[in-house]
Amino acid sequence: MSDITLHLGQTLWFDGNPMVEGPEAARVATRGAIAVQGGHVLARGTADDLRRDYPQATVEDHGAALILPGFIDAHVHYPQTAIIASWGKRLIDWLNTYTFPEEMRFGDPDYAAKIAESYLDLALANGTTTMCSYCTIHPQSVDAYFKAAAMRGMRVLGGKTCMDRNAPDGLLDTAQSAYDDSKALLERWHGQGRASYVITPRFSPTSTPEQLSALGALWAEHPDCLMQTHLSEQTDEIAWVRGLFPAAHDYLDTYEAHGLLGANGVYGHAIHLEPRERDRLREVGAALVHCPTSNTFIGSGLFDMAGLVAEGQRVGLATDTGGGSSFSMLRTMAAAYEVAQLRGTALHPSALLWLATEGSARALRIADRVGTLAPGSEADFITLDLASTPAISQRSGQAEDIWEAVFPTIMMGDDRAVSGVWVMGERQV
Repeated sequence: MSDITLHLGQTLWFDGNPMVEGPEAARVATRGAIAVQGGHVLARGTADDLRRDYPQATVEDHGAALILPGFIDAHVHYPQTAIIASWGKRLIDWLNTYTFPEEMRFGDPDYAAKIAESYLDLALANGTTTMCSYCTIHPQSVDAYFKAAAMRGMRVLGGKTCMDRNAPDGLLDTAQSAYDDSKALLERWHGQGRASYVITPRFSPTSTPEQLSALGALWAEHPDCLMQTHLSEQTDEIAWVRGLFPAAHDYLDTYEAHGLLGANGVYGHAIHLEPRERDRLREVGAALVHCPTSNTFIGSGLFDMAGLVAEGQRVGLATDTGGGSSFSMLRTMAAAYEVAQLRGTALHPSALLWLATEGSARALRIADRVGTLAPGSEADFITLDLASTPAISQRSGQAEDIWEAVFPTIMMGDDRAVSGVWVMGERQV
């Protein structure tokens, strides 16, 4: 049993969904442990029980640090790493001023590789072990992302962003090339190691009906893949879509009419949804991804977390790098709390941590592999220092339970709170 490692500390996992069941769905051990073997979680329980069960195991004692699954970031744009926190634009202006000029650079494989490496290192430093990313229209941007992730042993999802209108000439493909390139990349990467390919039309305004139909056809051929896109982020965007698709019932219909609505669909933002859209999304079991720092940074609006969860929607959480203003899922949880407060709901710390781990894993259909500490799951986990700064320490020092101890780190924490990161049981940070 010498190949087994016991990680001791405070442990946190969920036996249910605290968004629905409340904090009682959480299981917390103040002196807990997980046993890791061969890159997977072998067992979880109290430190005393696992020490007894695996007496020959190597022991790593993390003291009072909180052991929990690595964060899952359900919607990012890794090519926007270098332009994060660019000043003062709404969505369409932000795309034209910052995003599109930066994405033009990813035709250079060396530049794509450099940014992919930088992004993944920043994500790991902030405790994010899995993400679902948009790449650029360039196939080499996809290759760079998956190669950099493979070097780190990470489980990642992503795909070539497809656009054949309303973007600079250097960022346009066609309906046919979007299909051909996406299919070739899918066949190259999907299921290779820990990589999953995601069919990726950017959003309806930058794809003609012909391109949307081509990508819908590709998805029908590979229904086990996810499909990701943007939906109802800003009101002026919705008006733009209405003008481009005058026959559509609503924004969601521009996807559904072309085969791009389904249970494996992942729709970013989804702030300004019509009742029909909400009904259809729930009926098919699609996932919505809340991007709170992005939504406030570019003035998109306030996501209806409480209402969407109450009606049975599947919801994940994301930084939306680089429209979002932080690489940190801690900061993202804090922003989600603040947005929910503005809509009259105080999200419990257990709900925030679930959204950033198992909730996002469920949204991406990978909760059987990551986002939990369940026996058999891949050993992607982190340790959080709940006293990482003087301000956090003085508040957590007065905590009467785990939630009072962890909430200051959610609200004020950053990469300094992430004291360790393990991917498939191997320490990365």
